[in-house]
This record gives sequence, structure tokens and C-alpha cells, in this order.
Amino acid sequence: MEAKKFTAAQRKALEALLDDPSPAVRAALLAQFARHGRESVDLLRSFTSQSNRVLALHAASYLRELNFSDPVTEFRGFIRSLNYELETGALLLSRTVNPDVDIGACCTQLDAMAARCRQLIAEPATAREKCRVLNRVLFHEYGLRGNTDHYTDPLNSYLDQVLVRRKGIPISLSIVYLLVAERAGLNLSAVGLPGHFMVGCYEEHVPFFIDPFNAGVFLNAGEVFALLRSGSVHASVSDLAPTPVREVLCRCCRNLVNHYTAASEPERARLFAEFVAEFESTHERHAQP
Repeated sequence: MEAKKFTAAQRKALEALLDDPSPAVRAALLAQFARHGRESVDLLRSFTSQSNRVLALHAASYLRELNFSDPVTEFRGFIRSLNYELETGALLLSRTVNPDVDIGACCTQLDAMAARCRQLIAEPATAREKCRVLNRVLFHEYGLRGNTDHYTDPLNSYLDQVLVRRKGIPISLSIVYLLVAERAGLNLSAVGLPGHFMVGCYEEHVPFFIDPFNAGVFLNAGEVFALLRSGSVHASVSDLAPTPVREVLCRCCRNLVNHYTAASEPERARLFAEFVAEFESTHERHAQP
């Protein structure tokens, strides 16, 4: 049967109802989406590519429930959309290998971490004082840590697995730190240094850096450079600048290429190499004058 087309008014109404928690509304939407078939897939996938994180996650949930979801296609669509939002991107990346990721559970856990931080922050507080609270909650109360024993385990790169296993690599732990900080009202940035990944705070007169892989230790610029030099890595001042979400997610994919190659899983390595190429070609196309 040919799919019926949504009118502009219907699309707008569906978008407004997508996050409605009412079971009756959800049932009605599912029935409506089922009747529209292919058109529903296109509509919901367009929502997953939008910058509104809540809308994107609810649209992905409907796609899964209707068995319309193709996680690899969803992530490719996200890459091509240029609407890069860290949490949505990290969860969509996780779904490319585990379509059954419980997105709601991930978001709930991040919410709980942030709520605990807000509970402990005594205002007025400086950014540094707030970061100390984040360190206490994430690394002491929740026990997040760097997986030094099995650094190249691909599971270290997936947001859902980091939250479950409480361990990861510098970039994935930095992503958790950033997502909790955002919920707690802190303005922090990703810092993709050569050979390492950190979080930067540029709110104070002199920026400082947080190393989530090493229990959130605070470092100044000189200490960051010294840490890198100890690993025979040389960096410049420009490397201390904030890293765009696009490059954070692309770097996750690069890591997974290397880690799946080390694990002798060439098909997975090839998949993430394709995502890296997609990020790079999309950026090049839109960077051209």
C-alpha cells in the first residue's frame, strides 16, 4: 500500500507531540507512523538529525519501536546533517554496534550524576570549585576510572558501556565529564590534544585543564605540555583550544578503527573508517568557499 504523505501542519503537530509522556499519545503516534510507512521513516530520521537533543532521541526511540531503525544509516545521517550535538552523537555512535542501547537509562544516569553535583555545589562557587565537586561525584562516588589494563578494548569508546562498566579511555571519560558538567551548569570544553584528551575550562582569567583519565587532576598549560612530553608527544599552544564536537566524534571513530584492528575485527574497523571518511568529506564540502 502506498504511504500517505504528511502535510506541513501534520509534521509540525507530530514534532510537538514527540516528547509527550502520555501512553495514549504514544500509542496514537505509533499508529499514525505505522500508517504512513516510508514517509514516517523519512520524517523521524530528519528529526534525529536536528540539533534539539530531546527531539532527536525521542525520534530514534520511535524508529526503534517501529522496527524502522537502521543505526548505521542514522549515524551517517547525523554526520551529514552538520547539526552536531555531543550527547546525541555519542549515543547514535554506540547504537551502530549495539542497536539495543537503552538511551533513556544513559540519560537518566547522567541526570543523576549531575543532580548529585548540584546538591553538593555551594553557591556562589567558582568554576574550579564546581569541577572539584564533579571530580568527587564522578571519580569517587561513581568510581569512573581510566581502563589502563585493557586500554584498546573497543567497549571503552561507547558512552553506554562507559556508564555501565565505569571505565573508559581519555576521550570517552571526557565526554561523560562534559555531559554531566553541562547538566550541572558548567561551561567546559573538549580539548583534543595530540595523544591525549582532556577537558578545558576557560571561564577564569587563566584557563585550566582537567584530565578525566587520571581522576580529574587539574593541570595548567605548562603541566599539560610536560605530561605530553613525558610520552614523547609535542604540542603547541593552539592544541589547547576547544575541539569542535565534529572532531570529538570523528576521533572516537578513529580510535575504534585502531582498536578493532588490534582486536582482529576488520569488518568493524572498516565500518568506523567509513564514518571517519564521512566526517572528513562532509567537513571539506561545507568548508569550501
